[in-house]
Amino acid sequence: MIRLLAFLIVVFALGLGFAWLADRPGDMVVTFNGYQYQVSLMVAAVAVVAVVAAVMIVWWLIKSLWNSPYTISRYFRVRRRDRGYQALSTGMIAAGAGDGALARKKTKEAAKLIRSDQEPLIHLLEAQASLLEGDHDGARQKFESMLDDPEMRLLGLRGLYLEAERLGDRNAARHYAGRAAAVAPQLAWAAESTLEELTARGDWDGALKLVDAQKSTRQIERDAANRRRAVLLTAKAQSLADSDPAAARTAAVEANRLQPDFAPAAIAAAAALFKQNDVRKGSKILEAAWKAEPHPEIAELYTHARPGDAVLDRLNRAKKLQEMKKNHAESSMTVARAALDAQDLSTARREAEAAIRIDRREGAYLLLADIEEAETGDQGKVRQLLSKAVRAQRDPAWVADGVVSERWAPVSPVTGRLDAFEWRAPMERLGQLIDSRDELDAPVVAIEAPGRPEKPVDVIDHAAPGNEATSRGAESREDHVTPVTAAAFAAVPADAEAVEPAEELARLPDDPGVDPDDEAEKSPRRFRLF
Repeated sequence: MIRLLAFLIVVFALGLGFAWLADRPGDMVVTFNGYQYQVSLMVAAVAVVAVVAAVMIVWWLIKSLWNSPYTISRYFRVRRRDRGYQALSTGMIAAGAGDGALARKKTKEAAKLIRSDQEPLIHLLEAQASLLEGDHDGARQKFESMLDDPEMRLLGLRGLYLEAERLGDRNAARHYAGRAAAVAPQLAWAAESTLEELTARGDWDGALKLVDAQKSTRQIERDAANRRRAVLLTAKAQSLADSDPAAARTAAVEANRLQPDFAPAAIAAAAALFKQNDVRKGSKILEAAWKAEPHPEIAELYTHARPGDAVLDRLNRAKKLQEMKKNHAESSMTVARAALDAQDLSTARREAEAAIRIDRREGAYLLLADIEEAETGDQGKVRQLLSKAVRAQRDPAWVADGVVSERWAPVSPVTGRLDAFEWRAPMERLGQLIDSRDELDAPVVAIEAPGRPEKPVDVIDHAAPGNEATSRGAESREDHVTPVTAAAFAAVPADAEAVEPAEELARLPDDPGVDPDDEAEKSPRRFRLF
């Protein structure tokens, strides 16, 4: 644009000059070699301009002829480079699409047209082609050669890190990630792997510094950074609980400040405060965490905040927790446990049954079985409750990567991932869950004494309606199964009630007692398939 503007200015100036000369006529006389030449001023100006233009054209021609070899070679070099970049682009697309053959072909073509020291992407394409062909050793060698080039060093470390992860060599993977993090702390993959290495070594201070660096570079959001800091500070407090109680208290209190609803942080902070006889502040921390989400460890620590308390004092503290979180299974179970310790069995039974009505899970039935044994000693009822506990949903626990732990841990024992444990119910056990029709207040029939004859159960003969002898013989054999035929179905009375096979198959080797619902539903002419 500037050149065009300059050209227009020059043309405009020449036009003005010629117009000025045209308005002022005159002659120019030149004497040369005895001759005198006389021309008008306009002709002389045109001649001068023509001479200058001719000189410039001649100079341009001479310069073009002089530089023509370089111009021709540059043309072919640019054309060759364009073809090489086209091959490189096609190869990268093929590598991304998983076409190893085309990627290798374009790699060779690009290497012929472009020098690898001028375009580092050729090394990347060659390594990707080797990976697609299954030549992992060749790919690792290519990644290792990238470490010598400052421009390609991070790419080589990334490739070696992924190969180490593929082979399951976590030490090598963390080594390469650490080198990358030292050069470029903003790399998320390097920072995450380095964080796993620091937590695996128990270097909580180093991990905290790394999390702060991630937060400052905006790799992670503020809430995620606070969560990680709370986890790391809780782990630090647990590790220093015995050796340095003051430092443990500082770390735990800060973790609780960052995440008040994080149960492990609240428990660690309260435990550290209780050790220093600060029961009031520790109790407030546990109460705030309990309001956010009731947890059995919070209840256990809260009720035993003062070791010298009587069992009735612990029961009162459990009731105080229940007032903070009403209509919650964990609140009822907390009161039931404290009441059982205090021998207030009626309160314990009432709260345990309330917990079962809210959430039918294993721990509630086991607690009710303990209460039943302490109050009545009826082994039939106890076995029935134990059988229900076996079939009920499991209690929540700390679960991470398929591992169930009774205590919280900062990292997963399988993958080493930070903050992997979650408080939730583990996977359901195989078997039948408890039927929602079961009633807690229904009477339970005690087991009959040995030697007492059991009342026989009438079974309809499936083979022939009138063959009574065969029917009585089938009753005497407990494990006998008669084939089901069309005649058997025709002989079923209209008021007969079918029995679900799962109810028969769910019986345990140890007699759990008689279910009240099963006793009420029995009739003298009940139909059974098995």
